[in-house]
Amino acid sequence: MKRHEFLKSIGFRGAALMAVLTACTKAEDSVLPALTISPTSAGTGSSTDTGTGTTTPSTGTDLSTITNRLLTIDLSSSTATNLNKVGGYITQSGIVVAQASTGVFVAATQTCSHEPKKRVIFNVNEYYCTDHGARFTLTGVGKNSFGSKGLTVYKTATDGKTLVVYS
Repeated sequence: MKRHEFLKSIGFRGAALMAVLTACTKAEDSVLPALTISPTSAGTGSSTDTGTGTTTPSTGTDLSTITNRLLTIDLSSSTATNLNKVGGYITQSGIVVAQASTGVFVAATQTCSHEPKKRVIFNVNEYYCTDHGARFTLTGVGKNSFGSKGLTVYKTATDGKTLVVYS
């Protein structure tokens, strides 16, 4: 059970829930770093996502073992140019993908939970809906009343050349 689910189950709601969530977070809670599969992991059969501690099957730089793919992005393509810089983002197939910090990619749905419009962008260190100002953390937690329903975020993996967004 995730922390926010637990807090909801014991009765926290609205502003009280947000106050508790923001009061007890650590810097490492705010970003899920991309799973980076390096050639040195060849032969081990897996790589570990340092952000969540989960193990994902892999063979060297082969991202083909990832299931539930939503997007596969060639980082050297002209459409992915913005992803080559920290703070840059692209929107593709209803998903916002951004480089939150060096080598750390994040992804979320482009559809705002406040009103179902595809207006969510990446803005500095959060997701932001340009229609009504809903704000969300990189983990999808709402930061204001318009974002209170949260935002769906996705996992990312990269080998340095290709970025995979998956659920």
